[in-house]
Amino acid sequence: MSEAQAAAEAALIRLGQLHPKLIDLSLGRIERLLAAFGNPHDKLPPIVHVAGTKGKGSTVATMRVCLEAAGYRVHAYTSPHLVQFNERIRVAGSLIDDAMLTAILEECERVNAGAEITFFEVTTVAAFLAFSRVPADIVLLEVGMGGRLDTTNVVKHPAVTAITPVSLDHQAFLGETVAAIAGEKAGILKPGVVGVIAPQPEEADVAIAARAAEVGAPLYRAGREWRCERVGEGMRYEGERWRLDLPLPSLLGAHQVLNAGTAIACLEKLTGFDLPQASIADGLRHIDWPARLQLLRHGPLTETMPGWELWLDGGHNPAAGEVLGAVAAEWIDRPLHLVVGMLNTKDSAGFLAPLAPFAQTLQAVTIPGEENALPAAVIVASALSVGIAANEAASVEIALNAIANAGTRGRILICGSLHFAGFILRDNA
Repeated sequence: MSEAQAAAEAALIRLGQLHPKLIDLSLGRIERLLAAFGNPHDKLPPIVHVAGTKGKGSTVATMRVCLEAAGYRVHAYTSPHLVQFNERIRVAGSLIDDAMLTAILEECERVNAGAEITFFEVTTVAAFLAFSRVPADIVLLEVGMGGRLDTTNVVKHPAVTAITPVSLDHQAFLGETVAAIAGEKAGILKPGVVGVIAPQPEEADVAIAARAAEVGAPLYRAGREWRCERVGEGMRYEGERWRLDLPLPSLLGAHQVLNAGTAIACLEKLTGFDLPQASIADGLRHIDWPARLQLLRHGPLTETMPGWELWLDGGHNPAAGEVLGAVAAEWIDRPLHLVVGMLNTKDSAGFLAPLAPFAQTLQAVTIPGEENALPAAVIVASALSVGIAANEAASVEIALNAIANAGTRGRILICGSLHFAGFILRDNA
């Protein structure tokens, strides 16, 4: 670790100790600190604000590459990171460097002066400060959790808002039903600002429409005002202004066609931007978003498994399990084995059930160094309950060896958590 990286890491650790709770949804603390800095979030280029349960990051990544292919400078704020915190803050197209990150974090620390504030709140302030100090054409802003009380919802006048598919997740904070969660996500809708809406379950649609009517936000809905579907070896987008025949996104899975459609619908609704079809097509071919059905091609883990395919995905809830199950249904040429690590806040059986018809075996790993890791024994019990033969493994390496020794060469999907995916990416660097 370099000196600059060590300084940034030290600042992040100190800032993480300023509030006893990791998650405490509220806007008062961040509004206080932003005001002390002169409200930098009010001085940014046009903002696209994205909420949803799944697909937020992929949608932001797709917009970013399309805009950059058209020559625009893009700020982007996403979470969580996989390997290094800098991944969360892209400043005019590049990950924030350690020197700038350290300087801004230490500035936030001085101005905050020890007052209570959550880690996500203070690091969001840091992102807004970075964005306000470097010229760019647009900001892509991903909600951390929920929407109504999410830290990013201090932005009052976005250019476009978007809600990707809503499903059950974070029920302890957002509500026990899809309708309640959708109502929280719809808290980012703003008067007179177009809300681009991805395909939703009916109860989410109803909740989003109710919030939109309440605040006066026009909706641009999948299946109504816009459509995107696979056609042959490509895809077709049709909106109110655009009719585009495009390549499939470089991110794999049928769900990524819908995420790409949501991204394109947001771009279509931006005013003042020139986005040729060729730039959108070029962007779709070059989306970089790790741990979303990522094929691991190099590194120590792959070198120990010659002839095997190793795939990595950070999905962690039942809806993500459905997506992975749909992919697994097409993987009929090789036997499929799972290596799973999860957090104790997740529905492990609900996540694994859609994969059960396709997985021959599962190796469960307790995520190393994660205080909220779900014990491997619990994952095994969940796997057995849905019909997957499962065993515990003391490490990922041991899990892979057990799979390799038990059968013919096949396909391994490492999944269950973005935290686990980040550990894998660090270990396989």
